[in-house]
Amino acid sequence: MKVIFNADVKGQGKKGEMKEVSEGYGRNYLLPRKLAVEATKDNLNALKLREKANAARMAAEKEQAIENAKALENVIVKISARAGAGGKLFGAVTSKEISDALQAQHGISLDSKKIVQAEPIKGYGSFDVKCKLGYEVSGVIHLLVVEDK
Repeated sequence: MKVIFNADVKGQGKKGEMKEVSEGYGRNYLLPRKLAVEATKDNLNALKLREKANAARMAAEKEQAIENAKALENVIVKISARAGAGGKLFGAVTSKEISDALQAQHGISLDSKKIVQAEPIKGYGSFDVKCKLGYEVSGVIHLLVVEDK
């Protein structure tokens, strides 16, 4: 019996995969638990449509990541922070603060989890912060930390 898996089944197959399984295993285990559906023409067409939609979604997301990388090239994000004696900041500039400032100043929405800081920013100055935008696309945020007045 040929089935299309709706979920990953250990030792049998992954979600979206079509595979031949024994009749009893398919009828008594996979189908009642909705782990798989029988590989009929309708279900095969639905699988192809899902794969096509998924490929289109991934292409659109990659295009968006490339657009964000190009937009970040010409952008300087200014963050004002307070510091003590010697120019050392109270705390550090976080990824969340960078993400919020980028959204407020330039309208570029970027998840704070995508911003990668090698080490915490604890002083005034100019910094280049790397961000991973997904689909092997990365960009650089030019950051300027200035004194809060």
